[in-house]
Amino acid sequence: MKRLIPVLMVLGLGNAYAAKIAMQDQSQLKVPGSQAAPVFVAPAESELPDNAFGQMVRDGYALFVDTRRLMPEAVGNGMNCSNCHLDQGRMAHSAPLWGAYPMYPAYRKKNDKVNTFAERIQGCFQFSMNGKPPAADSAQMTALSVYSYWLANKAPIGVEAPGRGYPEVPQPAGGYDFKRGHQLYRTQCAICHGEQGEGQKIADDYVMPPLWGKDSYNWGAGMHRINTAASFIKHNMPLGKPGSLTDQQAWDVAAWINRHERPQDPRLVDGSIERTRLKFHANDGVNLYGHEINGVLIGKGVD
Repeated sequence: MKRLIPVLMVLGLGNAYAAKIAMQDQSQLKVPGSQAAPVFVAPAESELPDNAFGQMVRDGYALFVDTRRLMPEAVGNGMNCSNCHLDQGRMAHSAPLWGAYPMYPAYRKKNDKVNTFAERIQGCFQFSMNGKPPAADSAQMTALSVYSYWLANKAPIGVEAPGRGYPEVPQPAGGYDFKRGHQLYRTQCAICHGEQGEGQKIADDYVMPPLWGKDSYNWGAGMHRINTAASFIKHNMPLGKPGSLTDQQAWDVAAWINRHERPQDPRLVDGSIERTRLKFHANDGVNLYGHEINGVLIGKGVD
């Protein structure tokens, strides 16, 4: 049981009791051994003070790993923060919080403005969670920000720390192939995420997140970019075997996943997929939004 609970909480999909246990037990998942530079190590729970600050860090942690259940008004799908930020936001090469927090405020091309860290989190709720972002001054946002600050409190400010984000996986010379991606998905991914990308549930809670369909990230999320998804997959998937796929395989399976429908981009321009594509997707990495695949227009969205 002790070995199962941390894996569930890496996915952010356990109950409150499991979340408490998982915070006490460090995950054993490892990043690829090929990394060349030292990686920052976030503080252990034992370093938390027994005061109001320590309690707020714990509150933020609970929201981070059990987001859908604890913040149903803000989450519009089946996702939790820790679905993309693995190991409770600690894991290198999985957009760890200790790599993100010290880099804000920062300009983001996505919304063409300088974003605070709270605004960056709000973007996750709007796109990856397909939901309604909590107010920047809400108790929930404060707790999530404090948890992030605590993980990063010994990290250098404004420095691109090794392990931050998803390391780029260059597009293979031959591009990507849907057929190869489908086959790879069936052998490497479907056991956890389902043959139709529907994820897996216990009762009403996902224990493995959906990858497309109504409960997945929407067309505005960064993960809809094939290049971004390929980088995440290469360095983090299959779960427990990071780095086991080739660059080509990562691109192929990312393309297969992201050719499927998901909730509409909330920035939809005048109800037009084409206008939305031109404004937000034409220069946004490698993506399929607004393109036709085998005669089917991609980007119609699902409810």
